[in-house]
Amino acid sequence: MKTIIITGSIATGKSTASNYLIDKGYTVVDTDLIARQVVEPGTVGLNQIKEAFGESVILSDGALDRSALGEIIFKNETARVQLNQITHPLIFQEAERQVSVAHEKGERLVFVDIPLFYEVNPDMDYDAVWLVYIPENLQLERLMSRNTFTKEEALSRIASQISIEEKRLKADVVLDNSEERSNLYRQIDIQLRK
Repeated sequence: MKTIIITGSIATGKSTASNYLIDKGYTVVDTDLIARQVVEPGTVGLNQIKEAFGESVILSDGALDRSALGEIIFKNETARVQLNQITHPLIFQEAERQVSVAHEKGERLVFVDIPLFYEVNPDMDYDAVWLVYIPENLQLERLMSRNTFTKEEALSRIASQISIEEKRLKADVVLDNSEERSNLYRQIDIQLRK
């Protein structure tokens, strides 16, 4: 039984790789989805956020006001760290639970999609890290095209993460996504056979 982390950086194609694995029938635990679930109304996560940041981050229907919270944390590093201290343990505890359930069902290989794995450095068990990689110049080009960002906006987003080149040196498997999707899929298939 193995647990593989799938990661990347903004606009490198990590979601494309994860979706391909799902299409092939593998369980992919999505930490972005879990991050939304752990702050739904009535959860411990949302209650802790309300205690830490006040009623101004709660909508009239009791849901989290993501834009109000975003305004606070993007301007204040201490607030961002505080939010991460609330949410990250909840996210990774649930991710570990989902991995355990999949392994108990007899799945030999389970993937955990963690967009900012190296930035977050979660305390969880895994066997290998697969990085979806593209060179930085192509990352910039794809991000500007995908999100209609200016060059400055795109560079700012890229700079907020650990460099893809640094991640490349740390990963166990590097999946090069600089060509067509079929080439990425072929590399994934090779790794799955291993």
